[in-house]
Amino acid sequence: METLYIDTPFGTANAHLNSTAEPRAGLVLGHGAGGGVQAKDLVAVAGVAHSVGMSVALVEQPYRVAGRRAPAPARQLDAAWTAVIDHLLAGELHGLPLVVGGRSAGARVACRTAEAVGAIGVLCLAFPLQPRRRSGATPAQSRLPELDAVTVPTLVVQGTRDQFGMPPATERRTVVQVAGDHSLRTDLGSADDAVRAWLLRVVPESSATRTS
Repeated sequence: METLYIDTPFGTANAHLNSTAEPRAGLVLGHGAGGGVQAKDLVAVAGVAHSVGMSVALVEQPYRVAGRRAPAPARQLDAAWTAVIDHLLAGELHGLPLVVGGRSAGARVACRTAEAVGAIGVLCLAFPLQPRRRSGATPAQSRLPELDAVTVPTLVVQGTRDQFGMPPATERRTVVQVAGDHSLRTDLGSADDAVRAWLLRVVPESSATRTS
């Protein structure tokens, strides 16, 4: 595992890269709003992707690297994420098909920036579909438009008891329900199986060729 320290417009981000000798693709994953890249589902999925021949980067946003728990505004998250991916595509992941994703807030960032970074697929772990409603407040707007805006194949792995709701499946979007809540810790095995099958469909071995 190699840690890369990458400058972004909003501070230094860390990318923890687990490369493979002959990668079929690259997978870049982001963490949730209040958590880090040590989340059990992120670590498990990163291992699955590496086992099927992908180089995997787990990205820590600058606010986390700086020791803050409160997430940065969406525009800053998106800009920092894009800067990290540009760096990886110019170097360590150069010439590889790219899949992006993350858990919770990290999945939202991946969806919003998928087109800009040229991703061929988006992997969402515990997508936070409906924000929590505060007592006496009107319901917050659903985040479904962020998912719907993605034009490439998308996998959502969602706990059946996720307090943020269940996104609908579409022609491009596969939704796999697993036992558990937003943490996805209850049935990591089923989540891993779903991710492995989806990755092998989205990144066929025949496309695993580096370009110069």
